[in-house]
Amino acid sequence: MLDNKLKEYAKTDIYPFHMPGHKRIVLDTWSPYQTDITEIDGFDNLHHAQEILLQVQERASQLYGSEKCFYLVNGSTCGILASISATVPKRGKILVARNSHKSVYNGILLRELDAVYVYPKIAKAGIQGQISAADIEESLEKQPEIEAVLITSPTYDGIVSDIAAIADIVHKHNSVLIVDGAHGAHLGFSPAFPQNPVKLGADIVIESVHKTLPALTQSALLHICSDRVSVEKIKRFLSIYETSSPSYILMAGIDRCIGYLEEQGKEVFSALESNLKSFYDRAKKLKNLYVLQREDISKEDAFDFDWSKVLIFSKNLRVSGMDLHQILLEKYHLQMEMASGRYVLALCSVMDTKEGFQRLIEALEEIDRSTIIEETGSREYADAEEKKRDFMKIYRKRRVVLPLYKTEELLTEEVPLCEAIGQAAGEYLYLYPPGIPVIIPGEEITEELIQDIKNCQAAGLTVEGLADENRICIVNFS
Repeated sequence: MLDNKLKEYAKTDIYPFHMPGHKRIVLDTWSPYQTDITEIDGFDNLHHAQEILLQVQERASQLYGSEKCFYLVNGSTCGILASISATVPKRGKILVARNSHKSVYNGILLRELDAVYVYPKIAKAGIQGQISAADIEESLEKQPEIEAVLITSPTYDGIVSDIAAIADIVHKHNSVLIVDGAHGAHLGFSPAFPQNPVKLGADIVIESVHKTLPALTQSALLHICSDRVSVEKIKRFLSIYETSSPSYILMAGIDRCIGYLEEQGKEVFSALESNLKSFYDRAKKLKNLYVLQREDISKEDAFDFDWSKVLIFSKNLRVSGMDLHQILLEKYHLQMEMASGRYVLALCSVMDTKEGFQRLIEALEEIDRSTIIEETGSREYADAEEKKRDFMKIYRKRRVVLPLYKTEELLTEEVPLCEAIGQAAGEYLYLYPPGIPVIIPGEEITEELIQDIKNCQAAGLTVEGLADENRICIVNFS
């Protein structure tokens, strides 16, 4: 059933402005069944690499400029779990950006860590901005026992923090900097894009090659970039969190991706830059839609911006991100990566074609002229801008009732939303994508959170983690 549905989908003209970064373009004929093997003679073992798998990982390390590189076939998630476990002892303390992926919180839970949170700025465009170096330094000065710092850069929306400055501060306080760069495996290969955190002083960088490069889903890399990190500990925890039967198809896909970058990287990144420039130049002329431009991002909002993440907003208060998402899919056969409260996100990669960009900008221009998106006045536009920022309040600071790991052994119960105010959350709530928790177990459920949930539901967004649309899980202390 599933295989046939996928075959039928492959025959459609729906264009993928979403991950994986290969964009369903076949680089060569390659049968997965003929090449799907296990650790047979001559093909090495990922967890004890000594031959060909050692060579291909060294090849990736040389390309990115890291000291050591590990192939990951369980996605960036297993790399994040291994990095946290290898750098912070059980019951230790870690400083974490609050806009981290849910896998980071699972790492905190598994290691029973005391987590201190640093919050991103809220950019004027209504998206989460950078983690500031000053905020990192303030946290480390107040709590010198912090042993590792973990931030996300670039974010799902393309926001880049000042990794070099943050790394200097983290190292001054004898801590380790882990960068979740899952959405930035393409960085550093062209001056038109931000530099890769591997080159900026981070100690560990985890990157999903499948998200923005031509590699198969679940393919990722873990880079060790300094001697502050124990290679043996990373190996030990990868053997725990990563499958003992790694897919040779996925590993071969990573190797092909690395070879592709070595051989054609300059050419394909130049083409991507040209396509993006043409797209953004035409997008500036839109009147009722708004595509976030690189120059719209202030230095306060972000240190840099990855413009391969295309954020498309509506200026009309009545047209939500989900509305735009459905219009683009149903009428124009353009599949976006994600719909948020007020915008949609198109993820672009070196595999996107000139024709794909042409279809997107022509669709936006036609939508821009249509009555459904027509702006009705300056007041409504101002209200829409305020609404963008309101949606970001869903990630507001929350009071911790008890540490995350202590909630694991407590009973939970499901109650109506209106009865949960003042209680401790018993489950993660998040919008997926991007998978950033709105609230984590142990944090206080407030009246504002309940209203935020209802606002998201009214906008057509799915809040994952609810028992149902009207009930939420709380910690039962009795």
